Amino acid sequence: MTDPPETGTGSTSASMDSRPSAWNIANVVTVLRLAMVPFFVACLFLEGYGWRITALVIFLVASLTDLLDGELARRYGLVTDFGKIADPIADKALTGAALISLSVLNELPWWVTGVILGRELGVTLLRFAVIRHGVIPASYGGKVKTVLQIAAIALYMWPGMPEVFRWVVMGAAVVVTVGTGIDYVVRAVKLRQVAKQARKA
Repeated sequence: MTDPPETGTGSTSASMDSRPSAWNIANVVTVLRLAMVPFFVACLFLEGYGWRITALVIFLVASLTDLLDGELARRYGLVTDFGKIADPIADKALTGAALISLSVLNELPWWVTGVILGRELGVTLLRFAVIRHGVIPASYGGKVKTVLQIAAIALYMWPGMPEVFRWVVMGAAVVVTVGTGIDYVVRAVKLRQVAKQARKA
């Protein structure tokens, strides 16, 4: 007769063994994106056309890895707790470093940097606050926000780009960033209300 406790333990062990390792290709790409940030910043502060173009290339390559690691994780079942934490940290580190650096160089108004980073920090804190009630899925607006932010930052780094183009795209990025932030707050409040009603039922 099979001993039940031993059978349960074996099943649990098998389940744990089936989980993907934190050291997988998707997470390696995420870590590489994070490692690119200091090199990107260093190139951005060095004088000369060549260094500015180098910084732009590093920024665009790092931004593209955000799409790559997500695709790898979903396609090959490599989603891990480490990746869920490290991926948004790497994204915000890259975007935040770019915005702050451009403001320090007096190429981008500080209020723009403050609005975007304030929204990102606020949403991150809100995400942790409601995580016990559930996870709010990424919206289409959030994806548009990310693309606009990357495009706007790239335009500000591109030497000789007309100022009007920079302002139009950055303006759109700010509007969508604020709009999606408000939407996230609304969805977080609804999620919390639904969770409370479910507990009372």
